[in-house]
Formats: sequence, C-alpha cells, structure tokens
Amino acid sequence: MTWSSYGSYLVIVVLIVLAPGPDTMVMLKNALSGGFRGGLLASLGIFAGNVVQGSAAALGLGVLIARSQPVFVALKWAGAAYLGYLGVQALRGAFRGDYPAVGEVQRRRGGGFRRFREGFLSNITNPKVLVLYLSVLPQFLDPARTTTGDALALAYTVAVLGVLWLLVLLVFVHRVRAWLERRRVRRTLDGVTGTALLGFGAALALES
Repeated sequence: MTWSSYGSYLVIVVLIVLAPGPDTMVMLKNALSGGFRGGLLASLGIFAGNVVQGSAAALGLGVLIARSQPVFVALKWAGAAYLGYLGVQALRGAFRGDYPAVGEVQRRRGGGFRRFREGFLSNITNPKVLVLYLSVLPQFLDPARTTTGDALALAYTVAVLGVLWLLVLLVFVHRVRAWLERRRVRRTLDGVTGTALLGFGAALALES
C-alpha cells in the first residue's frame, strides 16, 4: 500500500464519516441525556464496534458473514430492532418532557456501561457498516503486496476518524449545553433524534 493510495482512501473515509447516520444519532441521544460523559461513553462504544467489524473484515471473517444469508438477515433485523428501540426511548422522553438536570444525571451510578453498550450494539448490529468495510477496503488492497497489517490499518482508520468526528460533535454539544438544557429545546431534539433513529431502523429493515 502506497501513501498516495492511502491518501485517496482517506478522502473517501472522511466523506463517509461526515455523513450523519445511526452512530451520530446514538451519540447525540446519550449526550443530551447524560451530558459529556454520556456522549463520550457512547462514542467509545461505537468505536469498539467499529474496531470489531473492521477487524472481521480485514481478517476475512466479514466475507463469511456477508455471504451467510441467515446470519446477515438476523444481524440486519437485530440492528433494525435495536435502532427502533432507541428511537422509541428518545420519543418517549420528548413526549414526557420530564428532564433532570445534566449534572444530576452524571451523578447517577450504573448508567455508564449502558451508554457504552448502546453505542456498541447500535454499531455492531448494523450490517451496513460491515458491507462498507467489505466494499471499500478491497479497492485499496493489492493481493500480491498487501499484508494483514495493511488491511487492519485501513480498517482502523475508519474507526479512528469516526470517533474523532463524534468527539468534535460532542465538544460542540457540550459548549452549548446551557441552551440544550432548555426543556423546549430538549424535547425538540429528542423528537428529531428519535424520529431519525426510527427512520434509520426502518431503512435498514426494508433494505434488500
């Protein structure tokens, strides 16, 4: 793998990472309900999911999963159901409009792993992420020259750039937290986030 081909790969990955998707919505959902810590833990969960899927694709396991129709379909429906569950949670919050202060939420114990888990599960159950790795990576890999290390480096580039972009968004959300804590703003954002998650889940379920 040459530096020029890696540079071309970076351009494509950056464009993919900047496009809003389920990962962005899940991070925002947790940042709104759990403050900076909640968004950070969700982002780390998403990063872990990306690392697992990227490793599977780079090591050849992703091809087996993608070609196994029962496994792929089960993963697709699990991902759609989970995104739908998160969307309903956000919409329920918007409907009730009963929000504790972010500081109070951050002091509660036991919610950290849940937020990490939400990020991890939303990513790992999304087969479109795996398909992304399988469709983009081979274009920049030369079977005669490429090593496993090269394939892993390309896969982990997606994970690293993805989490960096989520952290940039998280810092922005944290900077405007006073405005976001307004009840009307929170209800609107929860409504938009919940609707978007339901939409992503429906799109995933209906995609052939």
